[in-house]
Amino acid sequence: MFAGNWNGDVALGVTFSSKDVVLMAGPCTLESLELGLKVGSFLKDLCAKNQIPYIFKSSFDKANRTKDSSPRGPGRTQGLEWLKQIRQELQVPVLTDIHTIEDVEAAADVCDVLQMPAFLCEHRELLISAALSKKVIQIKKGQFVSPQYMVEVAQYMEKCGNSKVILCERGTCFGYRSLIVDYTNIYEMKRYGNCVSFDATHSAQQPGNQNGQTGGQREIIPTLARAALASHVNGLFLEVHPEPSKAWSDAATQLSFIEAQDIISSIRQYGSSSVGLSK
Repeated sequence: MFAGNWNGDVALGVTFSSKDVVLMAGPCTLESLELGLKVGSFLKDLCAKNQIPYIFKSSFDKANRTKDSSPRGPGRTQGLEWLKQIRQELQVPVLTDIHTIEDVEAAADVCDVLQMPAFLCEHRELLISAALSKKVIQIKKGQFVSPQYMVEVAQYMEKCGNSKVILCERGTCFGYRSLIVDYTNIYEMKRYGNCVSFDATHSAQQPGNQNGQTGGQREIIPTLARAALASHVNGLFLEVHPEPSKAWSDAATQLSFIEAQDIISSIRQYGSSSVGLSK
């Protein structure tokens, strides 16, 4: 049981708890229905083999692109239709990003988990709208806020009538072109009973490091992920693509199938959260 007496239930047999780490993973951008099904099928089968609860993740709109030439995705209407088909065909819960109140209203009809990007974690009107949807809400911790602030965000969501909140660590700004993961943030957010996840792929980013586009250090992702698992997170977030170098977004930090398999196979080894401060 988490803060606000949320039992951790999501949908379709997937529950966040102190016993099992839930994997949230998929391609950064939903480039096509075929891509979503390919990645989702691979991850579903891999998670089944390793007895790991799985939620498919992808974004229909990357609203935080720096360059106007960067593709943003299929858009709300087409993207949500594809997510609906992926959910039906693969029989897995789905997660997607929301950026506007209109996104919340549309995505709540299709998705099991709504995700607020880090740069919107202070957007009170969007928080209210997300809370009112009654969906599970994953809120990325802004690179610029403290873990204590995120605890306040979770408490605010509860006051708005929704305690089904996951707080997601994804690194803290250090200088202009690097992120540092402070694992005490996981401790601080969990100690108040919150459900806490870790975004391993975005934590390896180097914002604006490639001619105004985001770069990153893919090679450090396994280390970051395993350290988070050893810190007893309740969920692990990864972005996976069959050909990362050709991905529309986050090409520097998306994982190949082989790289994802290596991390996922270690979840059972590192991911027991039955000790420590887990709730």
